[in-house]
Amino acid sequence: MATREGNSRLSDLKLACTDLRTLLKASALMEQNLKNMDKKFDIIDETLTSASRRVAPLQSLSMATKALETRINRAVTPALALLDNFKRSESIQNKLLDFSSKLSNEKNMNKKLKTLIKYVDCVDQLKAAISSICEEGEPVIQRLQEVVEFLSRTKATDQYRTHRLRETLITLKALYETEVDAMRFEGLLDEALLNLQDEYESMLQQIKHQNIVDQSQAADKGDDQMVIMGSNLGTELEIEILRRISQTLAAEDCLDICIDIYVKVRYRRVAKALMRLNPEYLRTHIPEEIDEMAWENLETAITLWIQHFELAVKAVLVSEKKFCEQVLGGIMDGLVWPECFVKIADKIMAVFFRFGEGVARSSKEPQKLFKLLDMFESLEKLNPAFSLVFDDESGTDICIRFRELEKLLIHASSKVFWEFGLQIEGNSDGVPPPQDGSVPKIVRYAVNYLKYLATEAYSVPMARVLRTEQIWKAGILSRPESDENLLRDAVSNIMEALQRNVDAKRSGYRVDKLALPHVFAMNTYWYIYMRTKNTELGKLLGDQYMKKNYKVIAEESAYMYQKIVWVPLVKVLEKDSDLELESKEAMVGLIREKMEAFIKGLDDVSKRHKGYYSIPDADLKEQIRLATVRLVIPAYSEFLDAFSVLLPGKSSYLSPESVQELVCRVFEGGEVKLKRRGSRDRTAGGSSAVDGGGKDFRRTRSNTSEM
Repeated sequence: MATREGNSRLSDLKLACTDLRTLLKASALMEQNLKNMDKKFDIIDETLTSASRRVAPLQSLSMATKALETRINRAVTPALALLDNFKRSESIQNKLLDFSSKLSNEKNMNKKLKTLIKYVDCVDQLKAAISSICEEGEPVIQRLQEVVEFLSRTKATDQYRTHRLRETLITLKALYETEVDAMRFEGLLDEALLNLQDEYESMLQQIKHQNIVDQSQAADKGDDQMVIMGSNLGTELEIEILRRISQTLAAEDCLDICIDIYVKVRYRRVAKALMRLNPEYLRTHIPEEIDEMAWENLETAITLWIQHFELAVKAVLVSEKKFCEQVLGGIMDGLVWPECFVKIADKIMAVFFRFGEGVARSSKEPQKLFKLLDMFESLEKLNPAFSLVFDDESGTDICIRFRELEKLLIHASSKVFWEFGLQIEGNSDGVPPPQDGSVPKIVRYAVNYLKYLATEAYSVPMARVLRTEQIWKAGILSRPESDENLLRDAVSNIMEALQRNVDAKRSGYRVDKLALPHVFAMNTYWYIYMRTKNTELGKLLGDQYMKKNYKVIAEESAYMYQKIVWVPLVKVLEKDSDLELESKEAMVGLIREKMEAFIKGLDDVSKRHKGYYSIPDADLKEQIRLATVRLVIPAYSEFLDAFSVLLPGKSSYLSPESVQELVCRVFEGGEVKLKRRGSRDRTAGGSSAVDGGGKDFRRTRSNTSEM
């Protein structure tokens, strides 16, 4: 067993030994092979080193060639691009000529506009191509020249190629120097810009304001539902073309020309739109010329001025402002169009301002007050819209002139009003009172004037004028009175001036005409009271004020008239204390004398009424008649009742009815024709006079007594 195991191990050892010998032989062989490979690598390395030494000059030459190619390409490629731009500009110019021909021959406006916008596109493209040529030309030529000089100096390429590059340089340089300036300033681009200017002007001229006359006629008719507003000018296509042309001209250093064309054409267009309203009155603007105008013509002119001013601002200039922004808004970040609009508007507004200023500076005649207030009120209403139209800084001067016109109108209105009071007071100097005691014209005019002023249409602006004047005088920090109190005080001053005028005329009658001043005062103060009663003027001054200052004086004057004219006639019929002591014959004689004196006195009163005393107011005349009948007829009836039995016959005296008829005829302006008594029905005659509703005039200061 042990022997078998020993043999097995020995076999294994022998086998291992054999394997080791094989490995050693293989390793020795491999070592030999590696030595052989090292020798071969050394040979290859020597060969490569030798080849590298031989290839190195070729490699340097290749790199130099590549660098030279890059340098040449850097100069030639832009030159080729420059030549392409020349070709492109030539192609665009051919298109421009084609579109220009179509524009001149096209009659259809819509097609012409579409062609025009293509024309503008071509102009922009040509401008871009020329700009590219101008920007790139000199650097390209400079680079090409440097390459040619380098090749000539280094002889890095053959002479043929260098010669070709030199010829290309000469040709390109000559082309650039001769063509570029012509393309920019004398070529087709310049002609195209001139054509665009003409088309620009033509299109601006064709765009008109619509409905101006219709809106003016609606305002003339007083159509309150008619809202004055601007309209859109031009179609979207027209605005787009005008905007593009404006930008193109501005980009080509033609901005000044563009602005001049726009302002000139649009001003003429606006002026023609307003001229359709026929504003011939605007030609008269010097104060002296306005003073020479007939009042009816001036009144009409001011009315038209108010309407046309509002129409110009709210319709024409609003539309023009929007149109100007649409066309010129894209130039210089929107800084150009406000100035252009103001240049147009300033010329238009100057004409309206000039007329308004002329009216405000003209003579301060009383009738102008209402038209001045109309002008002031129209400016106040127009102020918000005016401020919106000229809200930009460039419109500051126009807004200042607008406010200055308002100030002028305020001063003029205030001066006319206060001078009216002075004219009323000064009217009494050297002007005789009415010889029949009627109401003088100055009173009628002043009362109607103040009534008109107290209406809502004029009381509000007049109060605003007075308040503004007070603030200017007292300072902005002062506390002015309410509008109503200001107007009441101002009107009261005029009424007091009118009262002083009446009192001055009242004292101007002759001394021998005792009753005439009272007739005059009665007529005048009654007229003032009745014409202001239940009116805005009466409400403004107050009922107590009117009764105290006018009604009471009229009643007192009526009392004095009756006392001077009719009371002496009644006293003729009074009984004498010694009449009953006389004999019957003497009494009959005295009674006849009284009757004759009464009839003669009645006839004298009738003549004075017909020649001197005038009571034009029918209501006042009726009240005076009734009061006189109530005074005279009862006294006459009482006299007849007492003494008729002593008279010889019925036909020797007048009946109360006849006397009443005569008294009534006195106030009717007829002649008193004596009519003998035909009936003794004195009671009926007396009662008819008393029951007629007449009322005695008593001297009283009661503010509630009625005439």
